[in-house]
Amino acid sequence: MAKELKIAPSLLSANFANLSEDIDKINRSEADWLHLDVMDGVFVPNISFGFPVLKAAAGISTKPLDIHLMIVEPEKFIPQIRELGEDVLMNVHYEACPHLHRVIQEIKNTGMKAGVTLNPATPVAMVTDIVEDVDMVLLMSVNPGFGGQKFIPHTIRKIAELRELIERKGVHTLIEVDGGVNLQTAPLLAEAGADILVAGSAVFNSPDVIETIRQLKSLKTL
Repeated sequence: MAKELKIAPSLLSANFANLSEDIDKINRSEADWLHLDVMDGVFVPNISFGFPVLKAAAGISTKPLDIHLMIVEPEKFIPQIRELGEDVLMNVHYEACPHLHRVIQEIKNTGMKAGVTLNPATPVAMVTDIVEDVDMVLLMSVNPGFGGQKFIPHTIRKIAELRELIERKGVHTLIEVDGGVNLQTAPLLAEAGADILVAGSAVFNSPDVIETIRQLKSLKTL
């Protein structure tokens, strides 16, 4: 049975000179979450924003926060992330966490939802032993670090593999996809079984942010 697709606009592509205006558009839209990419210039070759911007966004957003930490040692910041609000999902990279199960436990113990992200070259099999413990798995469909990149096609196969793993385990872990998501790639991702799409450039560079989100929301997932 088809399910409603969830949309998480990425603040990385917003106008940083008018963040409050762009967040207000997301508040007034059908978006489900607000996606926030934190980059440290170490784990990924770029720096985005830190806690001052996160706190400002959290104070304005009426949507739950989907916080994607593209950083080394993300576990150091669990208390600060928790302080941002009641409805927060903290997402860490498999590649950045040698003791991933411990990090996920620490996140969940605070009452937050927990997610794990896989880079494009990391096989889905790497989450076999953790998929039951997380609320969401994020598949990167571009190499993390910059917005506006071209979609990596083999992500479609990875979605199908992850969907099969989730069904075999009998769990309800959500599948999120981030990178190169637009009105052309989104139907393919939904058909493959993605639950949540992160869209940055496609949303904030469009002439009508709210209408673009509505169009993305109109798609159905498996």
